[in-house]
Amino acid sequence: MLAKNIYDVVVIGSGPGGVAAAIAAKQAGADDVLVIERDVEPGGILVQCIHNGFGLTSLKEDLPGPGYAQYYLDQAKALGVEFLLDTMVLDVTSQRKLYLSSQEHGYVDLEARALVMAMGCRERTRAQIRIPGMRPNGVFTAGTAQRWVNVEGWMPGKKFVILGSGDIGMIMARRLTYEGAKVERVLEIQSYLSGLTRNYVQCLQDYDIPLQLNYTIKRIMGKNRVEAIEAVQVDQRWNFVPGTEEIIPCDTLLLSVGLIPENELSRKAGVILDPVTGGPFVDETFQTNVPGVFAAGNVVHVYDLVDWVTEAGFGAGKGAAKFALAQKAAEQRYTPVKAGRNVRYVVPHKLDKQTLEQEEVHLQMRVTKPIEEDVWIEVHGENNSIVRRSERYVRPGEMVTVVLRPAHYAEVCKAGTLTIDIYPKSEA
Repeated sequence: MLAKNIYDVVVIGSGPGGVAAAIAAKQAGADDVLVIERDVEPGGILVQCIHNGFGLTSLKEDLPGPGYAQYYLDQAKALGVEFLLDTMVLDVTSQRKLYLSSQEHGYVDLEARALVMAMGCRERTRAQIRIPGMRPNGVFTAGTAQRWVNVEGWMPGKKFVILGSGDIGMIMARRLTYEGAKVERVLEIQSYLSGLTRNYVQCLQDYDIPLQLNYTIKRIMGKNRVEAIEAVQVDQRWNFVPGTEEIIPCDTLLLSVGLIPENELSRKAGVILDPVTGGPFVDETFQTNVPGVFAAGNVVHVYDLVDWVTEAGFGAGKGAAKFALAQKAAEQRYTPVKAGRNVRYVVPHKLDKQTLEQEEVHLQMRVTKPIEEDVWIEVHGENNSIVRRSERYVRPGEMVTVVLRPAHYAEVCKAGTLTIDIYPKSEA
């Protein structure tokens, strides 16, 4: 089991947005900050992004993805941020209660005074863009291929066509060329590039990889493995232009056709999503419509640069810490009141210590069973007795009242919880 069951700030996701949020939360005064990551190592997508280009804005350095991630991970660990790896968040409630599953800890539930959603985004797949044809092996998203080549050391094919001019697709065109594969061309249904111009220049032009705008795939050919694709030009309404069809032999098709903010958990927490971006509606602190639930990075909308994701994470973490500290202050103001031995219930259920400092507070209760002999009515904390008085008897039909006065304030402040017990003097 985890050492704690409640944290000031919990961050879901250890990518650049999540780690930045954890750092900012710690720097803003949050005591207990936990980052939950479903992978076996932190860093998010940056772990597989071994190309340079990260940190130019935020760090004034040109770093590869793992180097950029490690820079901030080192900061987070130095600040005392806790990491829970290889752990899946199964459910989240609007009250910021999380249900987790991990191989090490099993099934766990915990609470957050403030929660930061930093799950990033996912790639659109073939099913979402509805490419006709058989379902052969050899159709992958560009990110999947990137993971295989850069982390697992597997080559998914030898001859490639890439659909979509997103950044990951163009970067993979260059990476596959480095590894000796042939990238026949990149097709883009729009009349313009969907990724960064610098990636077009550095990844396609510099390696003589053709880009065809206003082109898409009419069908995938091959039964067991991709054998070719049929490319076709489209008009302004994305209708096929007859006579422009072309068969391009290949054994692998990579899809780089857009990213979608990963917000299944956000929906479970009651977060309202923007139908345009697919991410939550947020305010200037990145707080969603659900109090205490914040969102950071690509889970809100897809950024061009990782540096900007980090900047957004800092904003969300700072806002989350401020909310969590206000929650903690409110919790410390109140002392829970608990029904103890032979007490059915107590009203009020919690006690405002600031009120007790100025005036009397009446605790009212009923017993679970009659005791027809002298009894003690005792209010106590974990280690201290605050009030104890006697009665000749107690009965369920007759309400019992205990008065706490300002003179009891100091003793109440020592107690984490007030418990009321009613018991026979003979059992004292």
